[in-house]
Amino acid sequence: MATKKAAAPAKTAAAPAKRASARSANVFLGVDVGGSGIKGAPVDITTGELVQPRVRLVTPEGAQPDAVDEVIGQVVASFTTTGVVGLTFPGVIIGGAVNTAANMGKEWIGVNIAEKVGARIGRPVRALNDADAAGIAEMRFGAGRDEGGVVIMITFGTGIGCAVFHDGVLLPNTELGHLELDGKDAEETAAARVRDDKGLSWKDYAKRVEKYLRHLDQLLWPDLVIVGGGVSKKAEQFLPHVKTRCKVVPAKLFNDAGIVGAALAAAGR
Repeated sequence: MATKKAAAPAKTAAAPAKRASARSANVFLGVDVGGSGIKGAPVDITTGELVQPRVRLVTPEGAQPDAVDEVIGQVVASFTTTGVVGLTFPGVIIGGAVNTAANMGKEWIGVNIAEKVGARIGRPVRALNDADAAGIAEMRFGAGRDEGGVVIMITFGTGIGCAVFHDGVLLPNTELGHLELDGKDAEETAAARVRDDKGLSWKDYAKRVEKYLRHLDQLLWPDLVIVGGGVSKKAEQFLPHVKTRCKVVPAKLFNDAGIVGAALAAAGR
């Protein structure tokens, strides 16, 4: 008489990969200050992922230091992280101090934003230019990963931000969004804000972006240009109409790149 075979042990499902919590040693809070919004989230700096949904609050009208400082504090208070906070600002930042403020209150110039915000939140703050932060994030986790040569990250938003890399090394605080184009500051012609203000079609906006990128190409001859900022989410609407010598690709981290870069700065990366 045949004997029954013992039933094979049931397979157990593999345990799901653990996602870093806001209290993890690899998680740092990044806050990205812009002309229209201030947003932040805790970031796992080993993966570049936001570990909680970001919080975005409107930048106060006039973007004066005390008002902006208060909103930054509200964003930070939305999360339970501890330790150093990374902070971006749309201007030249040297030693934590603001040197330019094209789309923010001019009263920011000369203010040490790292010290000011740090005093409000009771935590150390590392501050850097917003486009530099976005570029650092894209070079680490996004469209610039493993790319050598000259790579330029351009963020199209309220203004035009710029980050320049050579073989992965950042040249900080480049302000190529203020190049002269048709007798005007370039961001007065090609920033995403201009498209909204003038009600331009994506195809018409693409012509402006192309003209700006061609001018940039003539000056720096980049191997790759990464297009970021809020419009990167709509890259398919306008980038196919942009024809340049150099390769142009959309950012992979979209408008979260600044938050991720700020978190990397907080970690000293």
